[in-house]
Amino acid sequence: MARMETGFEYGQEMRPWVSPSLIEANYILSLSQQELQNVIEAEMSQNPALELEDRPTCPICETVLEGNFCPTCRENQNTRERTEAFDSLDENQDMPVANASLREEEPEFDPMSLVASNVSVVEQIKIDAHVALDQHEHPIADYLVESLDERGFLNADIADIAKLANTEPQHVLEVLEVIQDLAPVGVGARDLRECLLLQLDYLQRTGVVIPEHTHEIIDTHLAEFGAHKFGQIARSLGMTVDELEDIRDFIRGHLNPFPLQSDQAKSWRSPSESRFVAPDVIIDIHDEELVVEVVDNKFFHLRTNQLYDQMASQFTRKRGAKSLKDRLAERATVQDEENAINPADVEAIASSSSDDKDHVKHYSNRAKMFMSNIQQRQDTLLRISQCICELQESFLRGGVRELRPLTRALVAQQVGVHESTVSRATANKFVMLPNRKVIPFSDFFTPSLSTKDIIKEIIERETRKGESLTDRKICDLLLKDGIRIARRTVAKYRAELGILPSTMR
Repeated sequence: MARMETGFEYGQEMRPWVSPSLIEANYILSLSQQELQNVIEAEMSQNPALELEDRPTCPICETVLEGNFCPTCRENQNTRERTEAFDSLDENQDMPVANASLREEEPEFDPMSLVASNVSVVEQIKIDAHVALDQHEHPIADYLVESLDERGFLNADIADIAKLANTEPQHVLEVLEVIQDLAPVGVGARDLRECLLLQLDYLQRTGVVIPEHTHEIIDTHLAEFGAHKFGQIARSLGMTVDELEDIRDFIRGHLNPFPLQSDQAKSWRSPSESRFVAPDVIIDIHDEELVVEVVDNKFFHLRTNQLYDQMASQFTRKRGAKSLKDRLAERATVQDEENAINPADVEAIASSSSDDKDHVKHYSNRAKMFMSNIQQRQDTLLRISQCICELQESFLRGGVRELRPLTRALVAQQVGVHESTVSRATANKFVMLPNRKVIPFSDFFTPSLSTKDIIKEIIERETRKGESLTDRKICDLLLKDGIRIARRTVAKYRAELGILPSTMR
């Protein structure tokens, strides 16, 4: 009979282990500037060993000043103060001539340029229509958009609009077609039938399989279909009732009789409320060279409390011949007046209990680790931004047409970090470009921007051939290349590239 024995065996194995400090560092890296500021404020309220350095900041954006100059607002604060003082003078009061020569020609910064506006769907349709149409067509487009009801249907007669605009009805129909392309699918239809047909055409262009006879039912038998006269429709089209029920389920799941109230219309505009967008990184051009700067907020300049720092350094040393009180007294005498320890504090430190010493060590080490993680965030963000700046230099100098395809994996390979690090470092963060435009980091990696380049190349190719491709034809060419995109999106991208419609090219 076999015996069972117990014992211990030792072995070695390698496994990944994520330390708490690494988790904290990755968390700090993923925060935006505003989120990090909130975390710092929370940490300072909990850690008595952590405090802010007193540094002059910009009164507008709270960025740490470089001398008297704000790198974010691009404004000399001394000049601003003098200008405000001059503006406060009475109109009849003489202007001091000597001080007038002190003014510097600095570009005025408007902080409202960084605020994301929250416009309605109707207002956004107007804006896009003005970009896509000629100026003399803007009044027609405005009238059409303002005539949309709560469902998104056009609540006006084309002939009446043409008479008011002193133009032909066909011209009004052409403007309406542009609006239908730009607006959420189905918006701008004159009745339910046209609304559903517009949505059906869009689904077909995007590759959705449409059940047979669906188009014919909506076009010629919509009233009977709404009255559930399935037998009559089935006999007329030579189909079964089961096939009609499948078409009914398809229409219920894919088409919307109220396009302006659909989820697509809600997501078509900006889903967030207006908010202040503060750049985390600033890219500028100095002496024809691109310069990358990580925004230096006053909350990022931290230090450990002087008393906690002195106590922690003394507690970690081994006791020698001299007492702790004597060594603290000697150290206090060589400190400058600003950082010197009060003699009363020397007595308190020397008489500290073991609990007090643990308290000092814990919070002092916690403060140093927190500051180290913030510094690591700044360094990592700077390295990644410099890499993106090198890879997208043409875009930063020439605009969106020069944007090249770029992945986070390529940036990670160039910088020498993991791809997840690049994702954390660029998530929910913004960049101020040399043209003063603030964009999210994700725009450097957005596929839709590279689609604009393809649209630009298609239009340039057609120009060389002497052709004029419509937006729908461009949409079909993109679909052949595996890019599924709606016609209204093609029109929007074309307008953003500053390219006129086919009728005007």
